[in-house]
Amino acid sequence: MKQARVLTEQEQRRLLAVIADTRYAARNRIAFMLSYMGGLRVGEIAALKVGDVLDSEGHAREQIRLSAEITKGGHARTAFVNDRLRKEVERYTAGLNAKQREPERPLLVTQKGKPFTANVLCQLMGGLYKQAGFDGASSHSGRRWFITKLAHNGVSVKVIMTLAGHKHLSTTQRYIDVNDDMLRKAVAVL
Repeated sequence: MKQARVLTEQEQRRLLAVIADTRYAARNRIAFMLSYMGGLRVGEIAALKVGDVLDSEGHAREQIRLSAEITKGGHARTAFVNDRLRKEVERYTAGLNAKQREPERPLLVTQKGKPFTANVLCQLMGGLYKQAGFDGASSHSGRRWFITKLAHNGVSVKVIMTLAGHKHLSTTQRYIDVNDDMLRKAVAVL
């Protein structure tokens, strides 16, 4: 099975520039940022409610609790929100009206105002990658980037497994992308 392409940071900037020109730019951007900065699966992103990302005072949460009902493995987990993702969440939710900010409302809605399904969000993301000219990229590309970035920054594999919600080391290892630049840096330390 072919794995989703992992974008470089320069390619991510290009993708975000393409997203900025879309009709629902803010919504599309937060979907990608939850994937890249939070490591969330597309089904988890589609299932998020406003109350999952905002506290009772309207501030972005430091943690997103993912219930067992929305995770792939059926095991609840916590996604930790870094400062960059917190700012993205605050920017996106600031553009929502009071009704749209109600805790039980879906975080992301389609152009018809309906909650996204995982499949529809997957198609949207795939279309935006294609529009940006990235063959092989999919809704899983952000999650692979998240895991790869953590691994290449020396984060313990046990921590990565926990953040990704993986039960097996072999699953986490399959996500980690290796390229020539990383190989050069590895041998440079010798």
